[in-house]
Amino acid sequence: MTLSWGQIARLGLVQMALGAIVVLTTSTLNRLMVVEFALPAILPGILVGLHYGIQLSRPKWGFLSDNGGNRTRWIIGGMIALALGGFGAAVGVTLFANGFWGPLLFSVLAYALIGLGVGASGTSLLALLATATAPHRRAAAATITWLMMIFGIALTAGLAGSFLDPYSPQRLLTVVAVVVTGAVLLTIVAVGRIERKVTAAKPEAAMPFMDGMREIWAERKTRNFTLFVFLSMNAYFMQELILEPFAGLVFDFTPGQSTSLSGAQNGGVFVGMLTVGIAATGLKWGALRSWVIAGCLGSCAILGCISLAGTGALALPLTPLVVALGFFNGMFAVAAIGAMMALASQGRGRREGTRMGLWGAAQAIAAGFGGLTGAAAADLMRRFMEDGPAFGAVFAFEAALFFASALMAARVMENSRAQPASLVPGE
Repeated sequence: MTLSWGQIARLGLVQMALGAIVVLTTSTLNRLMVVEFALPAILPGILVGLHYGIQLSRPKWGFLSDNGGNRTRWIIGGMIALALGGFGAAVGVTLFANGFWGPLLFSVLAYALIGLGVGASGTSLLALLATATAPHRRAAAATITWLMMIFGIALTAGLAGSFLDPYSPQRLLTVVAVVVTGAVLLTIVAVGRIERKVTAAKPEAAMPFMDGMREIWAERKTRNFTLFVFLSMNAYFMQELILEPFAGLVFDFTPGQSTSLSGAQNGGVFVGMLTVGIAATGLKWGALRSWVIAGCLGSCAILGCISLAGTGALALPLTPLVVALGFFNGMFAVAAIGAMMALASQGRGRREGTRMGLWGAAQAIAAGFGGLTGAAAADLMRRFMEDGPAFGAVFAFEAALFFASALMAARVMENSRAQPASLVPGE
């Protein structure tokens, strides 16, 4: 028995809970450190990079899933760890008002816990989806679960932004406590008993972890796609840590307004993903490779506009540009995820979890490196020029990375169309 549409949607709620916590730690808390506490942008960049670095454990989680085990406990346990880390990170931000080294150590521990939680919960969830979803439903399942994650990010950012103004430490802790508690409860309800009701693909005989990794790395498609994921995700995440500080320093956004800006961006991501999901999977318009290339090129163009707007050379409001950036980011991301779900079952059999873990690790490395590079570059450029041109230079470089990603996608991705999935209930 494979996952039904209702069960796929329930697992999507777990993705939504994951996104709800992560968006607070990578956007709101980052902005507070840089703007309200006047800390260098590289500091939150290092902290976020830490939690991505710890996610190098993702292939191991996927490998363990391939060789059996209770995935439900890792999904729930990972979410609890993520919730504790998220609340701890918020506490750490408030402590910076009274010192530096103590709050920094506390924040390092909190972000390490975030990395462990995301790695354990997220990879185990993807492994369950990859092995228990019928082949003709995999692309649609990826679209559904990621749309729900983006919806959770956008909803949390929008609501949290409205409740954070006027900012106070007590208000921040209250908002974060409500979000993380709700995420844990939602995960427990959503994932409960699903694994018992489905029959995932039977695992192969156990082998050493490094032997399994060498097997899949020897596959040309897996290796090339890993390199594409690394390059494109560097571009995708480079603005993650600097967009809200940019809005605050250059456009005078308040903490609540900049958090809502993040929500607006992820709203654009949601629409972009939905557009590709309907067009490519439902109506069979265009190959997944074409959607990936279009998303990369569109992101490149909008980042160029944001760069010019920051310098005053282009008189356009920031929010519509950020929404447009989110739209093209979503277009690229969901098409790449659809290709990823299809590729996960190609090559050596019963290694879906290991491949998803490898690509998750490549994404985590790229996200941490890209975010840290963007923050460090913004700090460096601000030493020599005003805020607008300094941030604009970073956005221009990110645009160049998206252009390079489009060229690479044209070379390494197959020109195949998404397979439509039946939407008949119970099929």
